[in-house]
Amino acid sequence: MATRTLVVDNGAATIKFGFADEDTPYRTFANNITRSKAERKTFVGDQLETCKDFSGLYYRLPFEKGLLTNWDVEKQVWDRLFNGKIVPCDPSATSLLISEPILNLPNIAATYDQLVFEEYGFHSYTRMSAPQMAMYNDIPQLYGQKMTSGKKRVDCAVVVDSGYSFTHIVPFWKGKPILVGIRRINVGGKLLTNHLKEIISFRYWNMMDETYLVNEVKEACCYVSNKFWDELDICKKSPRANKILQHYVLPDYSSQQRGYVKGGTKSKQRVKKGKGQGEMDLDDAEDETNNIDSEGEADSDQGGSDSDEDMSEPNQDEQVLTMNNERFTVPEILFNPSDIGMDQAGIPEAIVDAISSCDEEIRGMLYANVVLIGGNARLPGFKKRVANDLREIAPSEYDVRVGIDKDPFGYAWKGAKRLATMDEFASEFKNRLVTRAEYLETGSALCESRFRSAV
Repeated sequence: MATRTLVVDNGAATIKFGFADEDTPYRTFANNITRSKAERKTFVGDQLETCKDFSGLYYRLPFEKGLLTNWDVEKQVWDRLFNGKIVPCDPSATSLLISEPILNLPNIAATYDQLVFEEYGFHSYTRMSAPQMAMYNDIPQLYGQKMTSGKKRVDCAVVVDSGYSFTHIVPFWKGKPILVGIRRINVGGKLLTNHLKEIISFRYWNMMDETYLVNEVKEACCYVSNKFWDELDICKKSPRANKILQHYVLPDYSSQQRGYVKGGTKSKQRVKKGKGQGEMDLDDAEDETNNIDSEGEADSDQGGSDSDEDMSEPNQDEQVLTMNNERFTVPEILFNPSDIGMDQAGIPEAIVDAISSCDEEIRGMLYANVVLIGGNARLPGFKKRVANDLREIAPSEYDVRVGIDKDPFGYAWKGAKRLATMDEFASEFKNRLVTRAEYLETGSALCESRFRSAV
């Protein structure tokens, strides 16, 4: 008999995990194996936190193009996760709720079943996609409303999951994804980081091997612009009049282990959490982009405070990376993939296309419940840009509402936790589970039929 439920959002870049019955926030775990060129050590998952020199890290990733293909890497990561030290659990007395890619391939799904039951011996488990997990949250709360009395969840919603490998748009009806409406954009956090590496390497220094460092630069400096062409003009001005210009001080990995944005009074830095929840204050992030917008409209002659001088004149002892229009042109790929030659629609256009493929009777409800999740949703200005662009191209007869949690990164995990703990979902969760005894008797066929019956 399973006594506890372990919830694991097995993301392509980061694993979010925690027990459903605990009040503590989820923990994070790097889903990769890295080797340090400087230290000549190999780090599996959370061991990367002990690395002292992040320059020239070599990555081995379990996910390729959004699908779990390298099981040798994933098994080593899961071995650390389930060995009892990171997660103190007895698999034989634990139920596992784990995420899987959207529209997962059958042979990959069968490997999930094999490892969970035959390698680790969990008592029971179920798997579902991250957007499905997110649907179990209290979505009306994102819009300042309460759930209708007697309902467990909203009838309709469109979940936009912008993660490491891809961005998926998934419309839901009665808790089940509308398969004909699912859309995928081949742009994710990995592509944005790689594109920023190419830009920096072309304009400044060769940083093509500095994936970890460039990703930190992206998370600290980049934002989504809501006035792209106006801000592009601002970037052409002198440093004193340029409110977008930032100087990122690079770490030397001896006296300084982490980089930072110089002159923090003009731009709030987003600090990566270690083992914690990884939350950021999206209100502060929105304030940053609003400040840039208002300052961009002001007369440039009025700019030039002491903090501006600090930002425009870096210390000679510091190795400084200048971030100007790169701050918003890189995230712009999410909205205009054609900027880098990709023949695909941006996020707002893909949302409209996804909703248009659904029945006309529910389109209004879908437009009124657009939910943003995933790591890219933490970019400052992301929600405002999606809402503005979607309002411009959506039919005028429909109200458009875009909601985002303060922690879009862990929103799917929170939904899965609600599924496993709340009484109103108890029967549904129980019906989804497949026990190890059932698997040994019938194999993966039962898992496929039971998990897909909810789709």
